[in-house]
Amino acid sequence: MGKRCFPLFVDLSGWPVVLFGGGRVACRRAQVLQSFGAQVRVIAPDCRPELERLGIPIQRRAYQPGDCAGARLALAATDDRQVNHAIFLEARAAGIPVNVCDAPEECDFLFPAVAECPPLVAGLVSGGEDHRLVRRVAQKIREHLGEWMG
Repeated sequence: MGKRCFPLFVDLSGWPVVLFGGGRVACRRAQVLQSFGAQVRVIAPDCRPELERLGIPIQRRAYQPGDCAGARLALAATDDRQVNHAIFLEARAAGIPVNVCDAPEECDFLFPAVAECPPLVAGLVSGGEDHRLVRRVAQKIREHLGEWMG
């Protein structure tokens, strides 16, 4: 069994969040964070076009020590294990909660699949283990949440 995490829901409005990586995972996370009011900035040498269309600041370069400064959350979603680990170490040393996409054991928080039908918000995680199951169940919840609300 993976991590057993308490589902803490936080108002991210105005929070500075640094997201490392420009691929599919980073794009999904940036969209969700932005939709909840976080002030996301991305640091990545290359980015998917969908990420560019979000209109968030993108620094087109690799991670450098010190890049977590000023953030209230950090997310490492690069395709390089060593870079993700370095981001984890920097964020942890600075007391910044960090999520590392390829290492659940290095996460201070798990990034949930979100299902939303205002005023309800549901977040699902599997302890960092079974992402396909989480995706399937979240999709079912999205499909039915409105009808369940009446």
